[in-house]
Amino acid sequence: MASACVTNATRAAACRDGAAAAHLKMISIFVIFVTSVAGMSSPVALAGIFRGKPLYDKAIVVIKCFAAGVILSTSLVHVLPDAYAALADCHVASRHPWRDFPFAGLVTLVGALLALVVDLAASSHVEQHAHAQYAPVEKEAAVELGGSAGDGDGEKGEELAKLKQRLVSQVLEIGIIFHSVIIGVTMGMSQNVCTIRPLVAALAFHQIFEGMGLGGCVAQAGFSFGTITYMCFMFAVTTPIGIILGMALFSLTGYDDSSPNALIMEGLLGSISSGILIYMALVDLIAVDFFHNKLMNSNRLLKKASFVALTLGSAAMSILALWA
Repeated sequence: MASACVTNATRAAACRDGAAAAHLKMISIFVIFVTSVAGMSSPVALAGIFRGKPLYDKAIVVIKCFAAGVILSTSLVHVLPDAYAALADCHVASRHPWRDFPFAGLVTLVGALLALVVDLAASSHVEQHAHAQYAPVEKEAAVELGGSAGDGDGEKGEELAKLKQRLVSQVLEIGIIFHSVIIGVTMGMSQNVCTIRPLVAALAFHQIFEGMGLGGCVAQAGFSFGTITYMCFMFAVTTPIGIILGMALFSLTGYDDSSPNALIMEGLLGSISSGILIYMALVDLIAVDFFHNKLMNSNRLLKKASFVALTLGSAAMSILALWA
C-alpha cells in the first residue's frame, strides 16, 4: 500500500504544472461553453423547424432515448467509478471509517432516494395544481353541453402529461447542473495537466451529447422561448463557472486536490450526483418512454429504433471513458 502511494505521488508530481494547467482551463471554459450551447440548442432549433411535421414526435422520442443512454452511461461509467476511485485512494482507504464500509455505493443510494423524494413532491404539486385548474372547467362543460366531462378529462390528461414533461426537464437539468458544478470545481482545482488535457476533449463531447438529450426533453415540454433560453444558458455556463470557482478556490487557499479531504469530498459529491443521474435516466426518461409512451407502444419500429438510440447513446459516452 505504501509503495503504491509513493508511486502515485511520483507520477502526480511529474504531471503538475500550474501555468500549463491554467492555460488548458481557460481554453476549456470557451470550448465547453460553445459545445454546451450547440448541444442543447440543436434539438430545440430542429423542434421549432419541424414541429407539426409527421416525423416530429418520433424524432423527439428517439433523441430522448439517445440522451437517456448518455446520462445513464455518464453516471455508471464516468461519475460512479471516479467516486469509488477517490474513496479507494490509498491515502483515504487506509483511514477510519472509509476503510470499513463502501460509502460510495451508500451515498449513491442516498442520491437516488433524494431524487425520488423530490420527484414525488413535485409530481404531487403538479397534479394538485392541474386538478384545481381543470375541475371547474369540466363541471361547466358538463352543465352547458348536457353531457359528460369526457372531453375535459382528455384535456386534463394532456395537460398533466405536459406538466409532467416540464417537471422532468427541470429536475433533469437540476441534476445535470449539480453534476456539472462538481466536475467544473474538481477540474478548476486540479494542477495535473495529464488529467486536464484529455478531460477537455471528453467534456466537450459529453456536453454535446448531454445537451442534446436535455434539449430534446425541453423541446417536447413546450416551454416558452424565454424559459428555453434561460435553461440553455444555465446548462452552458454551469461547468465553466465551476472551473472558475475551482481556480479561485485553489488560488485563495492553495488547496491540494489530491489531499485526502479533497478526495473524500470528490468521492461523496460524485456518488450523490451519480445516484441522481441514475434515477433520472431510468425512471424519468427510459421508463416513461418505453412503458408509458402511447406513440412508442403503438409503433414497434419506433420502439426498436428507440432502443438502438439508447444503446448508441450509452456506447458513445462509454467510449469516452477510454480518454477521461
